Amino acid sequence: MSRLQISVLLALVVGLLFAVGAAKPSESAHGLLLVANKADHTVSIIDPESGTQTVVPESGITAHELTASGHLAFAPIYGNSGVGRPGTDGTHIDVIDIPSHKVVGNIDFGRGVRPHNAVLGPKDGLVYVTTELDQTVSVIDPATQKIVGIIGTGQPESHMLALSHDGKRGYTANVGPGTVSVLDVQARKQISVVKISATTQRISISPDDRMVFTADQTKPQLAVIETSSNKIKTWIPLPGTAFGTTATPDGHWLLATLPGARQVAVIDLATLKVARTIDVPSSPQEILVRPDGKIAYVSCDSSHKIAAIRTSDWTVDKLIDAGNGADGLAWAVGN
Repeated sequence: MSRLQISVLLALVVGLLFAVGAAKPSESAHGLLLVANKADHTVSIIDPESGTQTVVPESGITAHELTASGHLAFAPIYGNSGVGRPGTDGTHIDVIDIPSHKVVGNIDFGRGVRPHNAVLGPKDGLVYVTTELDQTVSVIDPATQKIVGIIGTGQPESHMLALSHDGKRGYTANVGPGTVSVLDVQARKQISVVKISATTQRISISPDDRMVFTADQTKPQLAVIETSSNKIKTWIPLPGTAFGTTATPDGHWLLATLPGARQVAVIDLATLKVARTIDVPSSPQEILVRPDGKIAYVSCDSSHKIAAIRTSDWTVDKLIDAGNGADGLAWAVGN
């Protein structure tokens, strides 16, 4: 083979490799959607592109929220009640192997603590879980599946948790007291409590870590907490009472579910005003934005559906079947 032929062959090989690399979808756009189905006591593992769903029975009643770390999902078993209401008190976390669709572990607290919202630490890879009855956030090593730390919130009903993207701060929505606890994650202590209203729900943080959002349950408005001062910066009026919120990765938009209105509000984070609303199936609960920012998934509790919203034009691209009482969402990166 001549040098010219070899050069042409190498050029063709390099070109083919570039073509394959260019054609390969970005990893952020491909993964599995995990859904906690409260009424069914199951976790759905869904391919959001095809809609294929595998259902994993939980080992207790029932998980409301979940998170993923590698090939494992962590689903805290909360109990059979709502926050602050009488009922059973969950004692453990199910560990689910996503590829085999099986519960493979049990992180046992040894007593009723109502473990609820699990969040993966952005820097340390640890799993942080609200342990409501203990007024704490428990810290778990996903590799050993052991509890390695505790952070006191100083407030009852610490139901939901948001972590800053630098991993230094945590914020819990304390439902009954209507407060937010500010946590020093590294020192594992509470450093402030922000009063919101008589009752508050859910919590999220902006991508630049400058603002935290939680929904007032007494008025149709969101509280905006300035993280530099740990004080309420302003309120965002809404067309209905909000529940779950999450920001898009580019920091341009904040999405809020409005269960009573069967809508999702799209809020411009530059102006802190509602730009539009999107109709979705009944009882929208939680929002998860795909890592590439192109699709927002909204769990719709009583309709057994997940609404997939295109962020390019804010239209519902499709409805994905889930289980009864679909609530908590997580994203598992595909292999």
